[in-house]
Amino acid sequence: MLYFVVFLLSYLIGSIPSGLIVGKLFYGIDIREHGSGNLGGTNTFRTLGKKAGAAVTIADILKGTVTIFLPMIFGLDVHPLLVGMFAVIGHSFPVFANFRGGKAVATSAGVLLGYNPILFVVLVAAFFLTLKISKYVSLSSMMAGIFGIIYSLILQDWLLVAVVAAFETFVIYRHRANLKRIRDKTEPKVTWI
Repeated sequence: MLYFVVFLLSYLIGSIPSGLIVGKLFYGIDIREHGSGNLGGTNTFRTLGKKAGAAVTIADILKGTVTIFLPMIFGLDVHPLLVGMFAVIGHSFPVFANFRGGKAVATSAGVLLGYNPILFVVLVAAFFLTLKISKYVSLSSMMAGIFGIIYSLILQDWLLVAVVAAFETFVIYRHRANLKRIRDKTEPKVTWI
């Protein structure tokens, strides 16, 4: 029963809609009605600006990081990455926001931050390197995941490889419309890097 509680708690933490809370509380705006309609950090940056975007991104990362420690807090013998996966599902399909959530990038990164901080640094470096070259946030998010898989393979942590690969697959799936826009050259580019 306690295992179920921990997995559910992870999902509920992941379900906290940071973008919706920041938008409504500080701007009187439902972020889902603007920009891409997504609850994540990128749409918040574009719609509400840098401060709101940074706050939402940090909150979404921390949602994933916190859940990594739930097994230890509850004294359960379950791999923290498996618990963290439920936070990612919660972020993407939040019960508190009619199951319309973000694209899983920040919360996935947060799970990996809690499990392996060096991997998180690799992801961030890969993200910004790709962003500098391509100017596409969506492409940078997907490329960071590929670097994450390579790093995990080097570590030979096979569960980490499987989880990072699952995150990457899910992130690509959630960005399929972005991929089409990149192909059609209609995907928005960032101008600040």
